[in-house]
Amino acid sequence: MPVIVIASPKGGAGKSTTAVLLGTELAHAGAEVTFLDCDPNGSLSLWATRADLPPRITVLGDVDESGIIRSIRSHDRDGSVVIVDLEGVASRLVSRAISQADLVITPMRATTLDATIGVRALTLIAEEEEQLDRAIPHAVVFTMTRAIRSKQHTGIEASLAGQGVDIIEPALMERAAFSALFEFGGDLRSIPRQGNMEGAQENAGAFARAVYQRLGARKQAA
Repeated sequence: MPVIVIASPKGGAGKSTTAVLLGTELAHAGAEVTFLDCDPNGSLSLWATRADLPPRITVLGDVDESGIIRSIRSHDRDGSVVIVDLEGVASRLVSRAISQADLVITPMRATTLDATIGVRALTLIAEEEEQLDRAIPHAVVFTMTRAIRSKQHTGIEASLAGQGVDIIEPALMERAAFSALFEFGGDLRSIPRQGNMEGAQENAGAFARAVYQRLGARKQAA
């Protein structure tokens, strides 16, 4: 089953939030999900201690460069999804994780700075593709977006699309419920109500389905 790597060299882009939302929504839909927390900040490990983990979810922390490929392969089995949350730098660990990915997702805020730095992740993927002599599927998801898109967001999206970058829709909006996951743990169905919970669940669910559809389409193509 798929290995999904969440990679961005830009801190604050929403990597861990993207990972938790994707994993908990996939688990809610019935998948077995293993998180590999490779970020020195340990955000996923912290989330896992806040409350009982939702059903069908396992979190492994302190996965380092020497163990990343072994950890991925040992949990890459039928009926399961492996989600790797990486450190926000270009490193050997990041390269090794990307080399095992069925899909790399780069979270990116819709600002010029985030887009400029975030594109470095796409460059790193291209370098791994050249090294491995195979394509590594990858996509960008915009995070912390507003209901009304700014001209800056529209321009950045158009520029990336013009370069052939796959952009996941829907974007992940700026929602109180998303950030509250790291305060309360659990998922969007177990935390205390935060604002428009129905909207948050719909947004996260649609994002997870868009990711799943990409994985399914690439599996059929293979």
